[in-house]
Amino acid sequence: MGAAKLRNYIGGEWVEAQTVEYAEVIDPARGKLLARVPLSTSADVERAVKSAAEAFPDWRNTPPAARARYLFRLKELMEDRFDELAEIQTREHGKTIDESRGETRRGIEQVEVASAIPTLMQGCNLEDIAAAGIDEHCFFQPVGVFSHIAPFNFPFMAPLWFVPYAIAAGNTFVVKPSPRVPLSQTRVVELFEEIDLPPGVLNMVHGANEATNAILHHPDVAGVTFVGSTAVGRDIIYKSCGETGKRVIAQCGAKNFIVVLEDCDLEKSMAGLMTSFFGNTGQRCLAGANLVLVGSDSFRQRAVDAFIGAAAAIRVGDGMDGSVQMGPLQNAASKQRVIGYIETGIREGAQLALDGRKLRLSDPDLPQDCFLNPSVFVDVTPQMTIAREEIFGPVACILRAADLDQAIDMIHESPYGNSAAIYTSSGRAAQKFRHDVKCGNIGVNVGVPAPMAFFPFGGMKDSFFGSLHGQGKDAIRSFTDPKVVVERWF
Repeated sequence: MGAAKLRNYIGGEWVEAQTVEYAEVIDPARGKLLARVPLSTSADVERAVKSAAEAFPDWRNTPPAARARYLFRLKELMEDRFDELAEIQTREHGKTIDESRGETRRGIEQVEVASAIPTLMQGCNLEDIAAAGIDEHCFFQPVGVFSHIAPFNFPFMAPLWFVPYAIAAGNTFVVKPSPRVPLSQTRVVELFEEIDLPPGVLNMVHGANEATNAILHHPDVAGVTFVGSTAVGRDIIYKSCGETGKRVIAQCGAKNFIVVLEDCDLEKSMAGLMTSFFGNTGQRCLAGANLVLVGSDSFRQRAVDAFIGAAAAIRVGDGMDGSVQMGPLQNAASKQRVIGYIETGIREGAQLALDGRKLRLSDPDLPQDCFLNPSVFVDVTPQMTIAREEIFGPVACILRAADLDQAIDMIHESPYGNSAAIYTSSGRAAQKFRHDVKCGNIGVNVGVPAPMAFFPFGGMKDSFFGSLHGQGKDAIRSFTDPKVVVERWF
């Protein structure tokens, strides 16, 4: 039996895409064909947006408490199918099962927070604003049809930064999963169908560039949310939304610095550093990329030795094996891209102290197309390509700084501003770091400062384009319009 062909979900029905083009969905650890995903056309997008637009008036007039009850039921279903959802993520993406469980938990938390929409969407008022008997009210009203263009690195969680908030606020939605990892969102949409969400409130269109462009230029799409590279987010998504008057949240690329001061507890810090640099195989926008050591020569050498030793001990293999600590890259092209950066680093004079191209897999019989072990460069300078560009793989660059001020200057020389972290036992240093560093997410003795669902997902400079961010109250404000009413009765 061949692999299943996926279908779009439009108007409450599973429908065939109007295309003959399909892409293969491959398990990167085993090389197994999981499914075939349609590369939908602009006609498919037109149909989905039409369905969402037609569903909007009734859904917009559904009381917020009633909309929240759908999310309560969705949350219960996700809890019941927790292990299944995690396994799907590992199969199609390659991340470890523990990482997939963490992603599933964080995704469910988004649904939980969005369920508080009767409170989150509340407006404000004040009586007698200018004279007795004149009152003023502010209501937050839904806008219309929104869409999400999803990334490959968090196939379950990333769309949930937006979808639950948008529909809870009374909007309708078209989600386009990454064609590399469409199975997680397909399962999520199936769960939405199980809770009897009204037809057209949530639609899903699979596809690639044609579907994306159709969403961006459709006049009935009020706003687009995006997670992915800066090149796409800034030069295509943000630019197009500006030209067509759409709202936009574009959470983009990163080159995250982690500063380690000599006064830190190096032993206790190492586990967090490994998770930051090599968790999700380095394929996340909050991943550590540049490790900046500040301190004496002896401290720096101790830190380098400890870091390389811990990285070399990471167990790499099929993420479904519970003992594995790092899975494969998501596809073979990603592996070759990372190898290209490793070769560039060597060519520019950095020392490759740990070469992840020399595979050490937990199961030697695994296909090697997508696997790399952790790589660590030392003697890296800020001007090198590997220190400046987002590699998006398991490669760590170790740099030196004379003091904290120089380390912060290195961070600010980067065009990105997604995340930065400091490891220290000094409250003064930590306070200076969190105050001065121009990044949207700051960690203090935390290597992956991922905001909880009730906080906005920060980002600055070339890591974010838009006005309001994903998650929490920011998402609600992005998906609503304030309407001010000044009222007087005679």
